[in-house]
Amino acid sequence: MSLHITVLAGLSFAAICSASALAAPIVALQTPHMQNAPIAETQNLPVAQNIPVLAPVTVNPEPMYSSGTYERSVEAYRFYEKIQDAGGWKNLPNSVTYLKMDTKSHFVKMLKARLKIENDIADADGDVFDTATFEAVKKFQTRHGLSPTGFVGPLSLKELNIPVRIRLNQLAASLHRLNSNGFKFSERYVVVNIPGAAVEAVENGQVVQRHLAVVGRADRPSPVLEARIQAVNLNPTWTAPMTVVKNDIMPKVRKDPSFLFKNNIRVLNTAGEEIDPNQVDWSGKHTPNFTLRQDGGALNSLGQVRIDMPNTQAVYLHDTPKKELFKSDVRFHSSGCARVENVRDLAAWLLKDTQFDRNSIDMAISTDERFDIKLPKSVPVAWVYMTGWAASDGAVQFRDDIYGLDTPDGIATSTIKQKMPKPEKAKLLQKSESKQ
Repeated sequence: MSLHITVLAGLSFAAICSASALAAPIVALQTPHMQNAPIAETQNLPVAQNIPVLAPVTVNPEPMYSSGTYERSVEAYRFYEKIQDAGGWKNLPNSVTYLKMDTKSHFVKMLKARLKIENDIADADGDVFDTATFEAVKKFQTRHGLSPTGFVGPLSLKELNIPVRIRLNQLAASLHRLNSNGFKFSERYVVVNIPGAAVEAVENGQVVQRHLAVVGRADRPSPVLEARIQAVNLNPTWTAPMTVVKNDIMPKVRKDPSFLFKNNIRVLNTAGEEIDPNQVDWSGKHTPNFTLRQDGGALNSLGQVRIDMPNTQAVYLHDTPKKELFKSDVRFHSSGCARVENVRDLAAWLLKDTQFDRNSIDMAISTDERFDIKLPKSVPVAWVYMTGWAASDGAVQFRDDIYGLDTPDGIATSTIKQKMPKPEKAKLLQKSESKQ
């Protein structure tokens, strides 16, 4: 079978870079597929059960973003082509809002038939939501980045009803990005998948850590880029980007003059000297001629760990004081940077060839002193945009196209480009090729 990959037409990408827990309210995901959706379909469960879970490292040790992802995803594309040629799948009615264990209904029979098409369940007979159905739903949810609760709620129903043509488009978009990929997969690297709101630490071709993440919301998206992690900052201060100052903090100060004091934020003049907030014009009518810097500590918008990776977009990985954000299946709340759950574990992995292990990191943070620790060797990091790919265990993964970039224009601007050699090197390459 020949492989014909096409991508739907649509939007282009423009990155906005800033980071602030102060300026990031929890909002419903803004996507073409899900308007006004609940934050998580597990919201009525006890908190202990309302925590998204990534697949254990032992289940899928190969990275989601690696040199082998392209070949596996080609096979996945062909599999979904066959599904489309066979007529795709039928939608479950929108009136189906909750299916769980022991439910007996013709809707359960429809659910089983739907799950069987993608090989999430082997036997589609019967109209009872049994243990096999429960496990199949969990498998489906894991493949779509949802909490594996085993019951069908609004988010699972939405994913079940996305047409196969969209799934094909997602795989095609990822294949285009992977085919044009310019990132060099080294011995150790970190990958941030923006639509998946997840981070992986990779060593020798294997995932050694997986972390939930909170990435940029639709109006302040996280950018696609490559950089090198050079240092870990413990108890960092945070200097608010001017977009956050104007759009978020100044309106808060106008409503509550004590806002800066409550959040340990200092006002600095152009010479870097602290000034009285009462001397500042907070009306928003003039361009701010001051800087806002938040003291380090548990309340800091970056949390107590910042992973430094210099880049033109000024984004980075960091901790957050708002740990509750990781309990949601919809984690698109930041202003461009990525907040990482259990980021201290990631910091310890990055610093493994230094005197700082996880215990010493905890001890250093407890002092409330600022520590800037340079890595002995920088670690490459890739921020990628993948909405469809095949994992090494054969499971095909899908995530929402949160920024509307699975389009020809969007793909062109959300791919890590292959770097062109300098003119002198290009000439040498041409000469070398002509002799072969």
